[in-house]
Amino acid sequence: MDRAQLADFLRSRREALQPDDVGLAKGPRRRTAGLRREEVAALSDMSVDYYSRLEQSRGPQPSEQMLAAIARGLRLTVAERDHLFHLAGHQPPKRTISGEHVAPGLMRILDRLADTPAQVMTAMGETLVQTPAARALFGDETRFTGNARSVVYRWFTDPGARHVYPESDHDKLSRAFAADARGFAAQQGPDSRAQRVIDALLAVSPEFAEIWADHEINAMHELEKRVQHPETGVITVQCQFLVDPTQGQTLLVLTATPGTESYDRLQLLSVLGTQRLTADA
Repeated sequence: MDRAQLADFLRSRREALQPDDVGLAKGPRRRTAGLRREEVAALSDMSVDYYSRLEQSRGPQPSEQMLAAIARGLRLTVAERDHLFHLAGHQPPKRTISGEHVAPGLMRILDRLADTPAQVMTAMGETLVQTPAARALFGDETRFTGNARSVVYRWFTDPGARHVYPESDHDKLSRAFAADARGFAAQQGPDSRAQRVIDALLAVSPEFAEIWADHEINAMHELEKRVQHPETGVITVQCQFLVDPTQGQTLLVLTATPGTESYDRLQLLSVLGTQRLTADA
């Protein structure tokens, strides 16, 4: 690990970012070149003290998970992310179509959607980053590990994963999740992470095994869904998808028709998400 070069690289990338680049207000009294350390720490979901020590050449060797979070927080390109890993004494993740590094362009779009439920996901439904409004609706989906990172796996193994949708829609969603998983596993091949999740589900979920045997394939995602939240009730949302073909990732954005009760409820949820983010900060 090259602490001095790591610190210098982090500092240079932080100072190159402007508040507008990450959806923050510049404010009238800003004197710092680029972002403040506390802003980068917040964007990377880590403590200010931890990040500051890295910039001061006195921190411990960061884990691969921490480096991935910093790379997203600083909006690094894939090449810059790889350089960050090398400086920290780690081998960078392999560049694959199902990689987990979110491209800076996709992050810039997400930054401008802070008051809208939106999140970047892999094809197997592994959530990589969420807006505050998305966390208010779905909870923190980035906290899971192992097979549970996939919403498909959680859907068939964790009853709590179904609470966000009305019970009358569960059967339809079960078939949609299984069909999506089948299509992606076929693209990625028998040695892929998708196939490992499927094999695990076949071993523990009779419901999944029964649906899997039907060989259903989804032609396209359903563009309208009903979601529910204990504080707002059921909300009818339209789903918009922006796909990054280089990373195999999807930006999911949920909106509601203006003038409807669902629109008002979604607005309320967005306010709740912002208030909780402020309280956490």
